[in-house]
Amino acid sequence: MNWLDTILQGVLLGGLYALFAAGLSLVFGIMRLVNLAHGDLIVLAAFLILVLVTTLGLHPFVAAVIAMPLMFAIGWGLQYFLLNRTLGKDILPPLLITFGLSIVIQNGLLEGFSADSRRVFAGSLESASVNLGPATAGIMPLMTFFSAVAVIVCLNQLIYRTSVGRAFRATSDDPVTAGLMGIRPHRIFALATGLAMVVVTIAALYLGTRANFDPTSGPSRLIYAFEAVIIGGLGSLWGTLAGGIILGVAQTVGAAINPEWQILAGHLAFLAVLLFKPRGLFPRAVD
Repeated sequence: MNWLDTILQGVLLGGLYALFAAGLSLVFGIMRLVNLAHGDLIVLAAFLILVLVTTLGLHPFVAAVIAMPLMFAIGWGLQYFLLNRTLGKDILPPLLITFGLSIVIQNGLLEGFSADSRRVFAGSLESASVNLGPATAGIMPLMTFFSAVAVIVCLNQLIYRTSVGRAFRATSDDPVTAGLMGIRPHRIFALATGLAMVVVTIAALYLGTRANFDPTSGPSRLIYAFEAVIIGGLGSLWGTLAGGIILGVAQTVGAAINPEWQILAGHLAFLAVLLFKPRGLFPRAVD
């Protein structure tokens, strides 16, 4: 019974890691951009939600809805005015720019909020749970997991069922040819990053309500996001969910054996996938 509960908690934790990674996977799948500031943008969104909750007295979910268009605008502006200038055959300029952006965000948050650890309180939802036969699951972890599934379903529907999705796929395959067909790649890239920031806001909501965060906690979230993306396969959204679940289960099983092994177990699972499946479990360009 204990092992069943451990695995269930790992699956639910994987939903949070999938949310961390979904925006990163979307951006990489469309424009092959590795955003080293992704974790810091998650923390930025968490602080934005915190400010809305504390200053306006809003429920965290309402605050997240208000934060989504703001983060979309931030993502759109960053991509259109800054990151688009770095895209090309050389992968080094985007890495350097996003690394610098990470440092700017961290130091800006430190100036504005100090180094104190913060949390967004969600009231009774934090302690509410439901019995699932032999195991018990918290309402908040269940909401996190189902939100991750919903996000991935919506992104797949957008990519494969809409004209915007066709533009995403065409631009991902060949930006030059897509430009000749009337598509403006720079605007498509900016739209993709804006959508990724909407996903980031959802991830930040559950990060802030389930754990403490501080201005320097972004890099650790970035590591989990990278590991989930690479385990699942670069650019594969459903693979990202699978990668998040594998990472989450590995961590909870490791913690059940020895609490000191939680983070190490996740890294070992990541290493094992790299050894046997270097391209990930479900590699695709955009899925």
